[in-house]
Amino acid sequence: MYDITIIGAGAVGSAIARELSRFKLSVCVVDRESDVCEGTSKANSAIAHAGFDAKPGTLKAKLNVRGNRLMPALSKELDFEFIQNGAFVLCFDREQLGGLEELKRRGEENGVEGLVILSGDEARAMEPALTDEVVGALYAPTSGIVCPFGMTIAFAENACVNGVEFKLSTEVRDIKKSAESYTVVTDRGDIDTRLVINAAGVYADKVHAFVSAEPLTIIPRRGEYILLDTSAGGLVSRTIFQQPTKMGKGILVTPTVHGNLLLGPTAENIDDKENTATTRGGLDEVKAKAALSVKNIPFRTMITQFCGLRAVGDTDDFIIRECGDAKGFIDVAAIESPGLTSAPAIAEYVRDIVAGIIPLEEKPDFIGKRTGIPRIAQMTPEQRNELIKKDPTYANIVCRCATVTEGEIRNAIERPLGATTLDGVKRRTRAGMGRCQAGFCSPKTMQLLADKLGLELEEVRKNGRYESEVDGNA
Repeated sequence: MYDITIIGAGAVGSAIARELSRFKLSVCVVDRESDVCEGTSKANSAIAHAGFDAKPGTLKAKLNVRGNRLMPALSKELDFEFIQNGAFVLCFDREQLGGLEELKRRGEENGVEGLVILSGDEARAMEPALTDEVVGALYAPTSGIVCPFGMTIAFAENACVNGVEFKLSTEVRDIKKSAESYTVVTDRGDIDTRLVINAAGVYADKVHAFVSAEPLTIIPRRGEYILLDTSAGGLVSRTIFQQPTKMGKGILVTPTVHGNLLLGPTAENIDDKENTATTRGGLDEVKAKAALSVKNIPFRTMITQFCGLRAVGDTDDFIIRECGDAKGFIDVAAIESPGLTSAPAIAEYVRDIVAGIIPLEEKPDFIGKRTGIPRIAQMTPEQRNELIKKDPTYANIVCRCATVTEGEIRNAIERPLGATTLDGVKRRTRAGMGRCQAGFCSPKTMQLLADKLGLELEEVRKNGRYESEVDGNA
């Protein structure tokens, strides 16, 4: 029997797993996908929000600001990409300038530091590509950008190294409760556990309903994005928001940690928890609204578009609590924006809930640091030569667009919770994320996966479960 079972291996579930791995507990993480970071965590704005938007006194406000403050040190400790680049919130109507003042007041009440109101000209002096229609801006210097894949994988790998067991390609079909424990029923066998943590994203309501009669509503909110090539990445240096509405923070324009330019998202509440298709109308909306903020966006450099689902609750706040009618079952639900930023702070908050249920004793041998995959593209010539002397496979370029080598791909496959699919390799190394979108590097990457996993070449998957993992097959 496990002490704790976490359902969901996204940013929040993986952050919780890493935090709980500090203690003498038996912990497992269950996810129906073949890899961590396969749901909302793989398709979002990749922003470390400053914390000025959330209503003061809410969990969103508290955990956003705390998560933002944790991010710089965590990115170094766990070796994932993070840049504190700052953000603007733009106003296009002088009659709406009071909205910026309200955001500033709210942010200061939440504890956000350094907020400044700028005139349109002052904003353009800092970001020359802003349109002439901008009449004012809120500047938030503590806002940042992060690699959501890198952060989630870093949490999960570090948790794994510290003893957390990950049961991927494992779908939860029911949960049965007894007086002192739970049995999580999956398509690959039952899991007995003392506590359950529900971090199942858009499916958190379904998982909750297995054990509780208390109402929990999750609405999938679809957001479509456009990603431009690295040649467009320098158009702005800060994240550019528009004044928020009840549907979110509007269309943003932001550089990414990898040098691309990201536009989006739309915001559409839907019923289908699996609908991540992009649409002509949605992408046209992204283009039109992004052009209100930034002039001369080179849309011709678009390399891909994608769509993500946000798990929206009906309380306008995160839902993080032990169920009243299911003791030992902890919901971590409705984690919409700023959920990515808040993930490490949510992990601390959940840790404290767990500590009120079962005693926590720290491990003396907890490993707090993690080293990521060496990046040839980011090295000096001297560093490259030194690495290639140790392992010549780092001299063999597989992905030309992103300059990813055979050594990096092998590392991605062989490390803890290693990649088993093309998308798994892509999220860990960026092989396939460049302008040709995997057109050149896929055959070699597939061969490396086949060799390591003992598969025939035609069996290698882009994503998803392998046949041997379906319906209880080992």
